[in-house]
Amino acid sequence: MAGWTIRRAEQGDADALAACIDAAYAPYAKRLSDLPPVSADCAGEIAKHQVWVAEIDGAIVGGLVLIPETGFMRLANVAVHPEQQGTGLGRALLTLADFESETQGYREMRLVTHTGMSENIRLYQRLGWRETERVGNKVSMKKPI
Repeated sequence: MAGWTIRRAEQGDADALAACIDAAYAPYAKRLSDLPPVSADCAGEIAKHQVWVAEIDGAIVGGLVLIPETGFMRLANVAVHPEQQGTGLGRALLTLADFESETQGYREMRLVTHTGMSENIRLYQRLGWRETERVGNKVSMKKPI
């Protein structure tokens, strides 16, 4: 049993989701001085985009943000609290992203990550994503669904 549940985010989740995202990205923030504010405006993200949270006993331990674009679904953010990393939650959130994208009629997903997040880039590559461009500190990737 996974131990978590995943549901659509509600406005009341914004602060807890931001805290989870900050915790998930903290190791990167320590080593990447140019990391953008990854948890900025979670309330706005929930209001405007497709956002899910994973929770255990009412505590938010993961999040996923998808943004429908013309011709593809953008994976805008996926985050797992450090205490849950390695449990399969990240993969479950990415599987949900695939499912939602396909269900909504998309055949391609795209994302942008930071060049300094090499662990994430390798993970995405193992999951079928391919790099399409590097500009500055940004790596663009896409994946057929």
